[in-house]
Amino acid sequence: MMAAEHDDNTLISVITPTYCAEKTIQQTIQSVRAQTWPYWELILVDDASSDQTCAMLREAAKEDTRIRPIFLGENHGAAFARNTALDHAKGRYVAFLDSDDCWKPRKLENQLRFMEMHQYAFTFTGYELMDAEGHLLNKIVSAPKRVTYKRMLKNTIVGCLTVMIDRKQTGTFHMPDLRSRQDLATWLSLLKTGLVAYGMDEVLAEYRISGKTSLSGNKWKAAKKTWFVYRNVERLPLIPSCWYFVHYAAHALMKRMISI
Repeated sequence: MMAAEHDDNTLISVITPTYCAEKTIQQTIQSVRAQTWPYWELILVDDASSDQTCAMLREAAKEDTRIRPIFLGENHGAAFARNTALDHAKGRYVAFLDSDDCWKPRKLENQLRFMEMHQYAFTFTGYELMDAEGHLLNKIVSAPKRVTYKRMLKNTIVGCLTVMIDRKQTGTFHMPDLRSRQDLATWLSLLKTGLVAYGMDEVLAEYRISGKTSLSGNKWKAAKKTWFVYRNVERLPLIPSCWYFVHYAAHALMKRMISI
């Protein structure tokens, strides 16, 4: 498919890092190609995959010129890959989608209209959980109406796969060079300037979860990295860090119960 004609103010750049994602990347790409909003570019930055991911990206780019793969010579991590994509993005708006997650067909269109209607710079939506094989689990993570800097510290409710940002309002931004939780650190950095993240009360994305053992391990790693963000990125004192972490842990436990 050829790139659709568009106004620069309506182009949405979709940021997707990939690494050994041959089992899921085709479903992810197809969910972008199925969008009712045609004015997008999908920037796929491969972080030195050793499987068939690169070949799949090249084939997808042949089928649709809106797909722009970039291949890194060595592994740098998701933050570097996302930043590379951000540097190459042409759109006023940027949206994030990991290589194992998917979008509902009206995700980009509905969210863009929501942002244009209210002149919001930072928005996110609700999302649905699916299992490792891509089967929907009928379990929903809803989006609160608004999230401030302090609320984000207490509850990391914003799903990266649902975020859309208007760079005309925020200016250029990058993710900190962290191996994980770089998305949280980015949202905090934006919200710390006084921005508010506005939630759209609609389920427009599908988040893939792994098995229980892996999930528990991932939650523990996420908790440690969240503490690292509090103390080393945001440089919060010990007592406030403990206060926010207790709230974070309680909310994380509730989300864990939803996913069981």
